[in-house]
Amino acid sequence: LPVTPGNEGAGIVEAIGADVTEVKVGDRVAWGMDIGSYAQYRVIGADRLVTIPEGLSFQDAASVMLQGMTAHYLTISTYPLKAGDTCLIHAAAGGLGQLLCQVAKIRGARVIGTVGSPDKAEVARQAGADEVILYREQDFVARTRELTGGAGVQVVYDTVGKDTFDGSLDSLARRGMLVLVGQASGPVPALDPRVLNVKGSLFLTRPSLNAYVATRDELLWRAGEVLGWVASGRLRQRIDGTYPLAEAGKAHEALSSRKTAGKLLLIP
Repeated sequence: LPVTPGNEGAGIVEAIGADVTEVKVGDRVAWGMDIGSYAQYRVIGADRLVTIPEGLSFQDAASVMLQGMTAHYLTISTYPLKAGDTCLIHAAAGGLGQLLCQVAKIRGARVIGTVGSPDKAEVARQAGADEVILYREQDFVARTRELTGGAGVQVVYDTVGKDTFDGSLDSLARRGMLVLVGQASGPVPALDPRVLNVKGSLFLTRPSLNAYVATRDELLWRAGEVLGWVASGRLRQRIDGTYPLAEAGKAHEALSSRKTAGKLLLIP
């Protein structure tokens, strides 16, 4: 069970009594969004479960379901990255950031990542970032413009929110897209849509995973690709630590310290 501030609810369990074509009794299965996963047992609708490929551990599957599918829809559907595109990924050394870097490279894009320290810069590079900006030492807007010859990037994936929002808009190329994925620094202020016109006919979206796995077929597609990438080694998920379920508090303390760069798992 990945540790998350809001307990979004990614987890794993052995299927019992599932009556869905793709899932049968005894299968090893995973899920990615249902609330209430901090528990030894959980009742999940069979239509929300996916089977875990042979050779993939419960821990690997649990760690990648939520953020892996998020990285999948952001780079393949929200803004379909392609060869020749350049993207800017904030918090590139974070759990989602590392996955975004890797999937962006699978798509053939050039990746610029922002991080807060030299240690995290190395983590982002290992995840595939072509260029890394230390945002505490460099103006990420100026550096992004420099790295793109003044043109800006086609898309920014922004998990930070208030502190980076204006700079993210200023980092975009003409007709670029700002994908606001989260608000770790707080909610962004109200925006006059005319700003998007003035800055180059920009696009702004605030997507969520629920809307991108709204059907069973789409869930199986996204989860199938993500778990397949992990099983084949194309996608690497870093697990920084595991905790017994009874020590969930310690796991949250580690998470809030901002010293981790990978997933923390609770073991029922």
